[in-house]
Amino acid sequence: MQSSVHVDALHPMSKISKNIYGQFSEHLGRCIYQGLFVGKDSPIPNVNGMRTDVVNALKEAKVPLLRWPGGCFADEYHWRDGIGPQAQRKRMVNTNWGYVVEDNSFGTHEFLELCRQIGCEPYINANVGSGTVREMAEWVEYLNSEGDSSVVQERWANGRKEPFNVKYWGVGNESWGCGGNMEADFYADVYRRFQTYCRDYGDNKLYRIACGPNTDDWEWTETLMKKASKYMDGLTLHYYDVPSGKWKDKGSATEFTEERYYETLVRAAYMETLLRGHLAIMDRYDEDHRVKLLVDEWGCWHDVEPGTNPGFLYQQNTMRDAMVAAITLNIFNAHADRLGLCCIAQMVNVLQAMILTEGDQMVLTPTYHVFNMYKDHQDAELLESCVFSGTVTEDLKQISASASIRDGSVTVTMANLHATEKADVLVNVEGMEKAAVTGTVLAGAMDALNTFQHPDTVKPVTLEGIVRTERGLVVPMPACSVVTLKFNA
Repeated sequence: MQSSVHVDALHPMSKISKNIYGQFSEHLGRCIYQGLFVGKDSPIPNVNGMRTDVVNALKEAKVPLLRWPGGCFADEYHWRDGIGPQAQRKRMVNTNWGYVVEDNSFGTHEFLELCRQIGCEPYINANVGSGTVREMAEWVEYLNSEGDSSVVQERWANGRKEPFNVKYWGVGNESWGCGGNMEADFYADVYRRFQTYCRDYGDNKLYRIACGPNTDDWEWTETLMKKASKYMDGLTLHYYDVPSGKWKDKGSATEFTEERYYETLVRAAYMETLLRGHLAIMDRYDEDHRVKLLVDEWGCWHDVEPGTNPGFLYQQNTMRDAMVAAITLNIFNAHADRLGLCCIAQMVNVLQAMILTEGDQMVLTPTYHVFNMYKDHQDAELLESCVFSGTVTEDLKQISASASIRDGSVTVTMANLHATEKADVLVNVEGMEKAAVTGTVLAGAMDALNTFQHPDTVKPVTLEGIVRTERGLVVPMPACSVVTLKFNA
């Protein structure tokens, strides 16, 4: 059968928050150090210690939001260790990730400088597992208060007179695991207590985020919504695509069979089931849909690259990862009315990274290119998309798609999930039949990747061969490809 995508551009629906395209940066491996931050004295080009090449790439992709300092690291992070003169900051051992020394040279002010350079919103995950209510409350005060307290005077002494007005605050991370091994009932009470003392200052109203479930822990969601929903603005969800389904033997990032490729994509599509399931539970306690679901950790988790520190979670990135990103972002778009923000894990050199670095070299991964191709969905209005196609497995359609409209222009993003067969997809956008159309395609073998020696093996190019017919556009999609179409009236 011929695959087809029908889009209704005449009846826009909910807004796709730009923050669905958020990122995650943790003190883990080479994400922060060497990846984002090299220090002012580095020979690698930088501005205030932030790598110029990486920042420029992130600006190009319009990264809207960045989560920090973790992850598991967040619940061992004490923010005062990371302020003041860098040479005087406390050194610690990162017991979560590789047992390397953390010198805290990248702290609160450096993170917010990075966000300023990228042009993104900061999202801070505070320490609940090993921290105190006072510690979190004073971090909020330090960053957001305009007063003349001793805490605010610390900020002044560290070079910042005006408040930073950080809006997004996570109250603990993975509290069911590395964040304290808490049970749901206990964490719900802890959350209620901690968030009480996170004050709003001036016009900056905090967006309070509770730690939500791991994958399909429906009971955790039920308990948090029942006991604490009126005290939160968002509830997190963490889901990692482990291709083998086995944490101790996840499988190589670069060497895999076609069968494993499809298994990975089926696991990515499971995000739809997770969203529907958790949102259904949330509906029972929040009929007005005030509380948003936040998928602030997601992505592929493969075995680390041979010869690298197992605690650094460094993995390569292929077209398989790009297809996972495309599937996931299309699912997120479809649920835009219920999602507040999402963060792929992670931004640089860790897990399903957007960017890889080595010394002064930088590589943009296939996943980066998908985010860049999808960026016009940010803050656009969702359009209903009907997809008709065959399947690549019993549970997975060959074509995944989503669409949006902004200022009269329509963006359609599609993925052909078949590893070896092209697809000529009939695309009809109701209301844009006479619009000028341009296309971009990212394609390659399922294991195609970019390296420091060959950084442009996989990159977007202009899509040629679109044919206009009476029934709509026939769009040629190579095997294992992602396409973005732009309709301009």
